[in-house]
Amino acid sequence: MSFVGSTPVAEYIYATGTKNGKRVQALGGAKNHAIIMPDADVDNAVNALMGAAFGSCGERCMAISVAVCVGDETADMVVGKLQKEIANLKVGAGTDNANHMGPLVTKVHHEKVRGYVDLGVKEGADLIADGRDLVVAGHEDGFFLGPCLFDRVTSGMRIYQEEIFGPVLCVVRAESEEQAMQLIDDHEYGNGTCIFTRDGEAARYFADNIKVGMVGINVPLPVPVAYHSFGGWKRSLFGDLYAYGPDSVRFYTRRKTITQRWPSGGVREKAQFSFPGRQ
Repeated sequence: MSFVGSTPVAEYIYATGTKNGKRVQALGGAKNHAIIMPDADVDNAVNALMGAAFGSCGERCMAISVAVCVGDETADMVVGKLQKEIANLKVGAGTDNANHMGPLVTKVHHEKVRGYVDLGVKEGADLIADGRDLVVAGHEDGFFLGPCLFDRVTSGMRIYQEEIFGPVLCVVRAESEEQAMQLIDDHEYGNGTCIFTRDGEAARYFADNIKVGMVGINVPLPVPVAYHSFGGWKRSLFGDLYAYGPDSVRFYTRRKTITQRWPSGGVREKAQFSFPGRQ
């Protein structure tokens, strides 16, 4: 049984399937973080965040929904540049390739995502860009929500804890790389993450120690090519075999081991009473 969906359903399918002797891989939710270090190329990072947060309206499991900026100076710069880029982002019919974002998938989901934006305001986050009142000419009844940007989000807020699955980017401020990494490690999801930096040592430390299944270095969506395995850690994946790559072959394969030996003609071997070893 192979499943991709929300964590509660993934966990239920995994528990039920394995209880009945099935092999199960169940991919669940995500809350993917990007760390922006003080030495990062901020223009590059902002361009990457725009696509990673708002591409596909944020409706993908690898979307970056949290930007963790190390230092207030870094955060102020990132937020300011994001605000300018968001003002130029084109939202309209998904059939028009000139648009950067189309509508959300359903009315119910539109209301859910908009509700998260309302909640973020109530929780005390600073709503820097508000896309709730967007109206697209000729599509007034469409499920459109403009890009939303929150600053000064904290780990106790639901907009930080839960997967919104929409065009909402939360900016969290941290004092160091270690503190930023601790935020990521403490989160229940561990699907994908990335870091923007010019420092090879910082990148290596991040890649080696972060508790997340897919890691990008100056890559906003660390989706591996098909011959590498795809999957997260913690409550983003239930099961021990990932999708894609060698794991996907193993998951759908029942392996058989065949041991053969062909003694030369006429030779009779003596009985062996010890456990067979390599000759």
